[in-house]
Amino acid sequence: MPSETTDYLRPEIASNLGSMELVARFVVEGFITGLHKSPYHGFSVEFAEHRPYLPGDAIRNIDWKLFGRTDRHYIKQFEEETNLKAHIIVDASRSMNYTSNPKRITKYRYATMLAAALAYLLTRQQDAVGLGIFDDELRTFMPARLKQSYLREMLRILQTTEPSHATRTETALRRVAERLTRRGLVIVVSDFLDEPEQILLPLRLMQHAGHEVIAFQILDPAERTLELESADATIVDMETGIEMRTQPYQLQASYQKSVAEFLSSLKDSLLSEGIDYLLLETTTPFDRALLEYLHKRQQMS
Repeated sequence: MPSETTDYLRPEIASNLGSMELVARFVVEGFITGLHKSPYHGFSVEFAEHRPYLPGDAIRNIDWKLFGRTDRHYIKQFEEETNLKAHIIVDASRSMNYTSNPKRITKYRYATMLAAALAYLLTRQQDAVGLGIFDDELRTFMPARLKQSYLREMLRILQTTEPSHATRTETALRRVAERLTRRGLVIVVSDFLDEPEQILLPLRLMQHAGHEVIAFQILDPAERTLELESADATIVDMETGIEMRTQPYQLQASYQKSVAEFLSSLKDSLLSEGIDYLLLETTTPFDRALLEYLHKRQQMS
């Protein structure tokens, strides 16, 4: 068992919990524990579920149990009173099912655990949260709500969905943009292995519609380096199934250059549009992404 709560921020440890609800809870609790011990001052993680009673509030909404303990009148917070509506959009295309090492989790497993932790954290902050899952189409869309039963259903879907189709990022994310009504936060979690313009167009559409957007790009470490354990390797396109037998060292330098240029171009394009971007590997502790979310959340307050 991990020696500290913060150990659950490491993907390989959190993944052993199995249940997505446990993953979300332990990752968020580990994050909050680490935040309190760290030099990251100024980040608020207060989770108010009530507000003081004000003249004109419906008496039926008073929390009488809390009144019995405090002798003060508080109103239960409801969905329409939340500060934010957020949607977490997860890529479930076939390329997300990749891992270069059986000891590492797949990109999709990392993405779903991160999405679960974000949804749990948003809910604890009394923000409404929704979920989208896409590949070549938008397969699942749950509008943002603030309900525990709704959160549990989201976590169930994240745990049971498996990558199965090719990627059509622009088509799928345009469908998301069409479904969003009230302005809010959109968090897209994907490997973004597509043409940069196909990624940028729908995210720009969301941004121009008044939404704040965070793009989390998830990659396996070997996808950036082409460092494989064997001298000979069969490289398989996860989307098409096309195979190529090669020796990685022969391609490594040109491959790394091409990947670095692609990542740099994508990052620059997104940031120039005011879209937050963070590159994560499947070995990166989850607090990197959760801190990025908190930073964006405070900018929106």
